[in-house]
Amino acid sequence: MNRRQMSALALGLGLTGLPAWAQVKDLNDAINKAGRQRMLSQRAAKAYMALALQTQPAQAEKILSQSMALFDRQLVELKAFAPSPTIRDTYVKLEAAWSDYKEKLIGKAPSLAGAEAVIAQSEAVLALAHQGTGQLEQTSGQPVGRLVNLAGRQRMLSQRLAKYSYASAGKIAQGAAQTEIGKARTEFLAGMQTLLTAPEATPRIKQELKLGEQQWLFFDAAINSTTGAAPSKEALSNVMTTSENLLTVLNEVTGLYAALA
Repeated sequence: MNRRQMSALALGLGLTGLPAWAQVKDLNDAINKAGRQRMLSQRAAKAYMALALQTQPAQAEKILSQSMALFDRQLVELKAFAPSPTIRDTYVKLEAAWSDYKEKLIGKAPSLAGAEAVIAQSEAVLALAHQGTGQLEQTSGQPVGRLVNLAGRQRMLSQRLAKYSYASAGKIAQGAAQTEIGKARTEFLAGMQTLLTAPEATPRIKQELKLGEQQWLFFDAAINSTTGAAPSKEALSNVMTTSENLLTVLNEVTGLYAALA
């Protein structure tokens, strides 16, 4: 990842240069942040798996720490913003599921023995985060709200693919991992096409999506390189690098859609 991309990711994900407390600005911003919680649920699991596989440990540790801190912060913001009791209830439930997830992520040193429980809890957190995002989109009732949700889901899929790529490499539920990789691939490609052809897509958004398509080729190749019986350290490292590069672009796309009036 080059310096521009790293800066964009850090700023876009809210990791640097922002105050410790940032209110949700409007419904599009809420959908963006709610969707980012989905991504963080998968990114944290990816980092855990990378640590268990001893892949880029310094980078994985940083990603895990940043992801957990950002999830915590956004959860507070989304609970405070919740425009209805039903949506607030979703975030109360998410808070409980997240608490259980954090214990599994950092309660013990990351290991392949603990990976199955981490993956299972990442799914529970993802389901509630997705529920909240959908509720906020419905509250918006605007076509752009659906696109912010969809673009944000692309971020999640990039990290989900990496998570299951590492699960397969670690011989964790290999059959299920390959099934999830196949489903996520199909959904990701369909999502890119929808975003690219949406009437609301500006020239800037289309430019970023084209860049995303290029990054996807590198990421997809990295995933394919881990499907062997014993993936190399280089192959596993490439999954980390390319998944982060793709996330940078997808986060930019989501932010651009969220900024549309």
